Amino acid sequence: MESVLGSGEWVEITGRTLLVSGAAVLVAVLLGIPLGALIATSRFRGRGLVLAIVNTGMGLPPVLVGLAVALALFRSGPLGFLSWIYTVQAMVASQAVIALPLVVGLTAAGVQQLDPQLSLQLRSLGASRTQLVSILLKEARLSVLAAIMAGFGGAISEVGAVMMVGGNIRGQTQVLTTAIVQHTRMGEFEAAVILGLVLLAIAFAVNLGLTRLQQKGQGR
Repeated sequence: MESVLGSGEWVEITGRTLLVSGAAVLVAVLLGIPLGALIATSRFRGRGLVLAIVNTGMGLPPVLVGLAVALALFRSGPLGFLSWIYTVQAMVASQAVIALPLVVGLTAAGVQQLDPQLSLQLRSLGASRTQLVSILLKEARLSVLAAIMAGFGGAISEVGAVMMVGGNIRGQTQVLTTAIVQHTRMGEFEAAVILGLVLLAIAFAVNLGLTRLQQKGQGR
């Protein structure tokens, strides 16, 4: 315990956790919110299938995501040329894959819950597709913020996928969840509990900020 907590190594692990999960959620948000809005506002053949795939992805076991990303990033895999396996980049990729369906699915659901007349009115006023999506996302901001919170929660709490693609290398790819698992296996329960409390504090702080923003938007 002293080697990690006493030396202040937990600060490095916490910083790496924030970096990995923050980058993963940013990728998921930049891709997922526009994609969710487009799915919700479009009518095309196979739309139901796309939504079913997204909804399935929301409950996809993280270990399968880790396996898929690892197979893609191994030297013999299609993305092996990136040399990302057992790196922070691989961990960001795996967490982004986990968070993306959550952001897409909840965003799409939120936009679909809006009054259909709103879209018709905007189109009748000559709104472009970009303007239409932008306004609908603003109206569905409560659901969008909920999607971001869900994506962040799915990313920062993940352990199986990041361990598979990151290797849990001390000083390089170890994050809070993998460090907790390691200390638990070693019987260092006090260290595991303290790191767990740090993880819980981070999750609470982020969700508190997003919830306040969400409720502020609701009051307008």
